[in-house]
Amino acid sequence: MTETIRQQIESIRRSGETNMLDVNMVQRIANRRHYYGLVVYLEEHRKEYVKYIFTGEICDKE
Repeated sequence: MTETIRQQIESIRRSGETNMLDVNMVQRIANRRHYYGLVVYLEEHRKEYVKYIFTGEICDKE
């Protein structure tokens, strides 16, 4: 997870627009905000994303 992706996730989280575990809605919001890298990240790294949401830990896989 890049720092940009992390910041985009946190921006959506702070907005309070959706439950962050509703990944499809997070993707819609990201798309609306032109966070296209985040949209792709959520498709390819869903497991790592959920771990980050629950623990705040960033996986070093990428």
